[in-house]
Amino acid sequence: MSKTVKNKPSSTAPLRLIAIDWSGRIDVAGQRRHIWSAIWTRSESGIEVQLEAGRTRDEITEWLIDLAREMPRMVVSIDCCFSFPGWFLAEHGCEDMFAFWRKVNAGLAEQWLARECGEIAHDERFWGKPHKRPAQFCGAGYRRMFRFADYDNKIAQALEGGDPERAAKMRGITPKSPFQIGGSGSVGTGSLRAMTMLERLHNAGFRVWPLESAAIEAKRPKPLLVEMYTRLMTGAVAKSNAAARSKYLAAKCKTDAVFKPVARAVIAKAKSSEDAFDALVSVMEMARHADEFATLKATKDPELRREGLTWRPGVSL
Repeated sequence: MSKTVKNKPSSTAPLRLIAIDWSGRIDVAGQRRHIWSAIWTRSESGIEVQLEAGRTRDEITEWLIDLAREMPRMVVSIDCCFSFPGWFLAEHGCEDMFAFWRKVNAGLAEQWLARECGEIAHDERFWGKPHKRPAQFCGAGYRRMFRFADYDNKIAQALEGGDPERAAKMRGITPKSPFQIGGSGSVGTGSLRAMTMLERLHNAGFRVWPLESAAIEAKRPKPLLVEMYTRLMTGAVAKSNAAARSKYLAAKCKTDAVFKPVARAVIAKAKSSEDAFDALVSVMEMARHADEFATLKATKDPELRREGLTWRPGVSL
């Protein structure tokens, strides 16, 4: 069971936050097992935190649309890349990621992913086991396979002049490109298979940052959708290790007031798997910075309109 902690909401803060640890698995059983949603809800009576699995990608989409009708002052973060490098979108004649979603969802996603089965010739820019990274993404071309957000979050902060705190969160982590669709930690498969959901949510009235400003505090509030990278939420922790997850969560429950509303049963779920852990910690970090979401503004930068931007605490345009 969850528990509630009294907390009167501000007039501009979201009333519900949802962090989804995503999966590109094609099998239904794998989706139900690996897609976890952490739900933080604030009302006059208090704060309630839930942690759930068991839904497919299609079911998650319908569930979110239903929740938005019930409580539109809502922010949803999803752990996937919302887009690809700007040059790739330009190659496909897309001025922004909304246009890219439409093209991807018209059949390009599974065409690019079909190389997993080896049935058709594949675009070599989509790589990963059993295919090696193509030469055009090696050496001087390495930077080319990342969006600005990917490079900024995963690589740049460890270089001279970078932010040591953000660099520490990435220590020991191999940077991943959305073009990687095979092998350990690949993000491209999940990202491509998320775009159907992203387009459906946008068509259902969700604002998508950074292409659109938040409208959480409006007279007629709109739910907000943001891209998330769980490593920026959890920091450096061996998430695949059950003992490390337990130690991390025990420390949070003991010393971090943000975790006060989280019931023991929810903590037990988060200890049970890396996916559940990522979802819970991410939604609690969203809660810590909940007032920031209403301030998010749309970008006018053409490149960011193509590539999108990963939300993190304190980010601004």
